[in-house]
Amino acid sequence: AWAQAQRRAVLAAPTPIETPTELPPGPRPDPAATHADSIDLPPGGETAARKHLEAYLASGASRYAEVRDDLAADATSRLSPYLRFGCVSANEVVTAAARLEGTQELVRQVAWRDFYGQLLAHDPTIAWRDFRSPPDDAPARPAHPGYLLEHWQLGRTGIPLVDAGMRQLRREGWMHNRARMVTASFLTRRLGIEWQRGAEHFMRWLVDGDPANNSGGWQWVAGTGTDPRRSRSFNPVRQAERFDPAGTYVRRYVRELADVPAPWILAPWWDPDLLRATGYPAPIVEVPSSKPSGPGVTPLRVDAPAHPGQAPLPI
Repeated sequence: AWAQAQRRAVLAAPTPIETPTELPPGPRPDPAATHADSIDLPPGGETAARKHLEAYLASGASRYAEVRDDLAADATSRLSPYLRFGCVSANEVVTAAARLEGTQELVRQVAWRDFYGQLLAHDPTIAWRDFRSPPDDAPARPAHPGYLLEHWQLGRTGIPLVDAGMRQLRREGWMHNRARMVTASFLTRRLGIEWQRGAEHFMRWLVDGDPANNSGGWQWVAGTGTDPRRSRSFNPVRQAERFDPAGTYVRRYVRELADVPAPWILAPWWDPDLLRATGYPAPIVEVPSSKPSGPGVTPLRVDAPAHPGQAPLPI
């Protein structure tokens, strides 16, 4: 239905912009007075947005459906910050993409963006209130949520794919969409922490943080939103095996593991000597005990170091 709806024409930028004469504009802020916490933010502005859009449509847009889940490839559009700040409009993106072959999935993701905007317009409270009640199999709230939440925020959970996503967030103010789903699922479906705590942290760091998409995505993962599979859960180890099998994405952001080969990098707790040598933390949850098969490889059980009174949680 969204695809069939008539869209308005893309308009050129206006020459003059009339502002209310009775309101003094005030001084222009000094750019030197502001400092971004994330060190690798993209350049801002309409010129940068259009340049980025043109380059992406000319190179990677036709392969979007094929590579968008490949964590190491980093082949998503990266248009979300520009859409968030209105440097380029969703209408302009869709109009330009629709002229090309193989961009249907890219357009579909823009439709999802509009869908969450429509939900929030219908009910503004879903930015902080459950859209639906939690699913029956929602995990119990942990005894020490602050301890677990802090390790998740810092990318120190001991689960490499989760930590890579959380460190990318703080470094770039952005996170790959597949990693967003994995990290959000880990917090809500594994650790039992409310989605609101995760949504607050994402809005603190995401340069593309948008109230509609952020809360909509978090509720979708937590099972309180619009996902018909309300018990869906993302296993971070299996997700890494599928979408980062060589560990390239993990190495990029988890520097302690930069020299660790696959498959060990995806689950380094298989080798306690590796953890000691790299300084990478042991998992804060209970983890699988099986190792990769091969000569000289024996099963190993590693239980997470828990906060006093906090039992390890199953991954």
